Amino acid sequence: QVQLVESGGGWVQPGGSLRLSCAASGFTFSNSVMSWYRQAPGKERELVATITGTSVATISKDSVKGRFTISRDNAKNTVYLQMNSLKPDDTAVYYCKARYVLAIYWGQGTQVTVSS
Repeated sequence: QVQLVESGGGWVQPGGSLRLSCAASGFTFSNSVMSWYRQAPGKERELVATITGTSVATISKDSVKGRFTISRDNAKNTVYLQMNSLKPDDTAVYYCKARYVLAIYWGQGTQVTVSS
């Protein structure tokens, strides 16, 4: 059974930090490309960051470059999104996605709310 379980979301004030975690099971995590997406209210789901099985990381969302970092720990089957200097525009449901060969798996999403 494939599972992607996100954690670490919640409410934070502008300028604060959160670290999202996505714990994977049921597939070969170390050979999977992992991504974080987000979807704000009324907006399309958008790619935030991607990391390969060998930890080559790419930030795809220009507005989070320099603030967000994607990483992974293959020994723990976990991918992380470190989010610093958070802004209200970062408010969204954040989703973990895995690509293993031709299969795509999604987590359930975790809410991140940035407000005063």
